[in-house]
Amino acid sequence: MTTALSSQFKTLTRLRCEIFQTTYNPKNLRTGAKYLRARLRGPSMVNYYPQVVNVAAIAREHKGLELIDPKEHQRLEDVEDRKRRGKGNPKKAKTKADSRRAAKKR
Repeated sequence: MTTALSSQFKTLTRLRCEIFQTTYNPKNLRTGAKYLRARLRGPSMVNYYPQVVNVAAIAREHKGLELIDPKEHQRLEDVEDRKRRGKGNPKKAKTKADSRRAAKKR
């Protein structure tokens, strides 16, 4: 009696899966369906962080506005400060005689 009841239950389950278009998994194998049905996280993460305004790109597009990018302005000030203290980039050699290699060979 239990085998007949269990086979009827399996048949009923299979028919239910066909009608409601769900997966029939009689052996309870891992299918990953839970993760495939889950809501995607990407759109929520994108909406969480605010949009960043790129001042440099806007300044390049509209040159008449004379916008100043605060980060770029600070960077240029730092470069000037380093040059004043003698920590800037070395000067480029304009001729072959100006290069450091030529000075070593003498």
